[in-house]
Amino acid sequence: MRFFKNIFYYGIKGLLRAYTPFYFRSLRVIGRENLPQDGGLIFSPNHQGAFLDPLLVGIYLPGRVFSLTRGDVFVKPYKWIFEAMQMLPVFRIRNGFSNLKNNNPTFERCYTLLGQKKQLMMFSEGLHHKEMFLYPISKGSSRVAFQAQKQNPNTPIYLIPVGINYQNYDQPYSGLQLIYGTAIPIQAFLNNKDSEAQIINSIRSELQERMKDCLWIPEDTPNYPNQIKRLQELDMRSNFNSIKQQLNQPSETQNTTPRQLAFIEKIIKRLLYGLHYFPLLLTKKIIAALRDPIFGGSVKYAAGLFIFPLYFLSLSVLIGVLIHPLVAVISFVCLVISVYYYNYLNNI
Repeated sequence: MRFFKNIFYYGIKGLLRAYTPFYFRSLRVIGRENLPQDGGLIFSPNHQGAFLDPLLVGIYLPGRVFSLTRGDVFVKPYKWIFEAMQMLPVFRIRNGFSNLKNNNPTFERCYTLLGQKKQLMMFSEGLHHKEMFLYPISKGSSRVAFQAQKQNPNTPIYLIPVGINYQNYDQPYSGLQLIYGTAIPIQAFLNNKDSEAQIINSIRSELQERMKDCLWIPEDTPNYPNQIKRLQELDMRSNFNSIKQQLNQPSETQNTTPRQLAFIEKIIKRLLYGLHYFPLLLTKKIIAALRDPIFGGSVKYAAGLFIFPLYFLSLSVLIGVLIHPLVAVISFVCLVISVYYYNYLNNI
């Protein structure tokens, strides 16, 4: 069983690693070369894009990454998939007070994994949200890191801030910069004479500041709405600090008027919408069924991987049967190009 789960894990990871650069118009992954190699790692990303966030963080790391996931979703037939993807169940008070005791085995396993120099992912904000700035983070990842270090004093444990910076989390073919920040060595806190609660608070405070260093827009300010508009105009191929600096310019120096589509572009966009009507409709229905708009970007990511290729393949097979196989191949290529151009027009 473990053999098949490993095949499933690395197969999905390889598929997503190959697909992700096609989903984003511009993609930069920064800071992996600075990750410690001598101990256990806890990655703490911000949480703006629902289930897309852990996928992005995990696929660009070597080896397997374990992640803490809502315990209430571990039900058949999904339990096998979650376990294969190295997800560990964790329950919150909203899942019922009686379920909290089920977290103890999960946390003990986390301590063991970190002592074995494995990689773990925890979302310190505790919930996903649509804002680009960092919400106040919880003590969860800091507590797990400190407890793991206490149980494994000779194995270095590191807490890694991660910034997931979407140009537009809800829109395909936009920009992304994924930042792995400066590691916090937890061994340095073992000799601290403060109480354990104070030490964990100190770790949490340091983690929060380092997570802000990994974000284009770290805090909510009066200029935040203008920063969001400005972000849509910037060249995502620029380096992280350049984008952050441009977003911090005074609002009166910024031109936030988007370019309007030309008449011919509007016509083409309507035609492409008609061409892709069925996969677009199915994607919208899935998003509506989830009743949480934060899942929009994640569902569109999954649709680009499964729904649209299956739709394009079906059309191409039909064309191949009715006309000629060569025409089918050409049609498939044109359909793929057309969905990119449709998303390009949506991003203007």
